Amino acid sequence: MGRRIDWYDDPAAPDVNSIKPSAGAFVRDDAGRILLIRRDDNGNWSMPGGAMDPGESLTDCAIRETLEETGIEVAVTDLVGIWTDPLHRIEYTSDGEVRQEFTIIYAARYVAGEPTPSKESLSVEWVDPDKVSGLQMDRSQRVRIDWALSGRWPHIDQTSAAS
Repeated sequence: MGRRIDWYDDPAAPDVNSIKPSAGAFVRDDAGRILLIRRDDNGNWSMPGGAMDPGESLTDCAIRETLEETGIEVAVTDLVGIWTDPLHRIEYTSDGEVRQEFTIIYAARYVAGEPTPSKESLSVEWVDPDKVSGLQMDRSQRVRIDWALSGRWPHIDQTSAAS
């Protein structure tokens, strides 16, 4: 099994060879906890999400990925933000793909289901926002979760390679 390596503003990072639209979901339960997964490819915690499939909208992608990775059905309710930072590169060692970040995060409400790990998640949990800072996660996820918790939506990424 390959690994996922997140690089940020690192001259040692491999060159980008792909850009794939991705979507994720910021889901909170009635108690205000956040739905998070512990990824199987790097052990980091993150919101559920992944790459869009052909013939699929990004909204449907967020819904599908959340169900596949967590066992939780959601309904999208809002746009949290768009992240396209060219300084963030995602390397997949299984096939040599190196993606430039392009992720849309949606707010979503819980509809049904129980947190259930999948082939992509070691664990799925409803996490109290006060506990998020103590979890191992990539910088990109921490930035997105912090922004989502701020409630100042939407976030439109203003990062450029020229900055």
